[in-house]
Amino acid sequence: MTGYVQPVKEWLAQIESEEMRYYAWQEDAIKAIYITDNTASLVGQSRVKARVWGAGPATWRLQIKMDFEKIDGDWKIIKQSASTY
Repeated sequence: MTGYVQPVKEWLAQIESEEMRYYAWQEDAIKAIYITDNTASLVGQSRVKARVWGAGPATWRLQIKMDFEKIDGDWKIIKQSASTY
């Protein structure tokens, strides 16, 4: 991954325009789960077949880290980052 912090609206616009296109996803592993009263995090690994910014389609081995916060009783994703593994 490039290290670019992409705004959600930009990512969704690129999916809509098919600048990014996702074809398939396969979960490989859940590596870590941490939960406290109002926060949680998850690290998972998966293979994603996609075409990204003109490259592919290719299968990308992605590790995703997601941070959650409980807001008004509901869990919300507050941050997500991806890297290869």
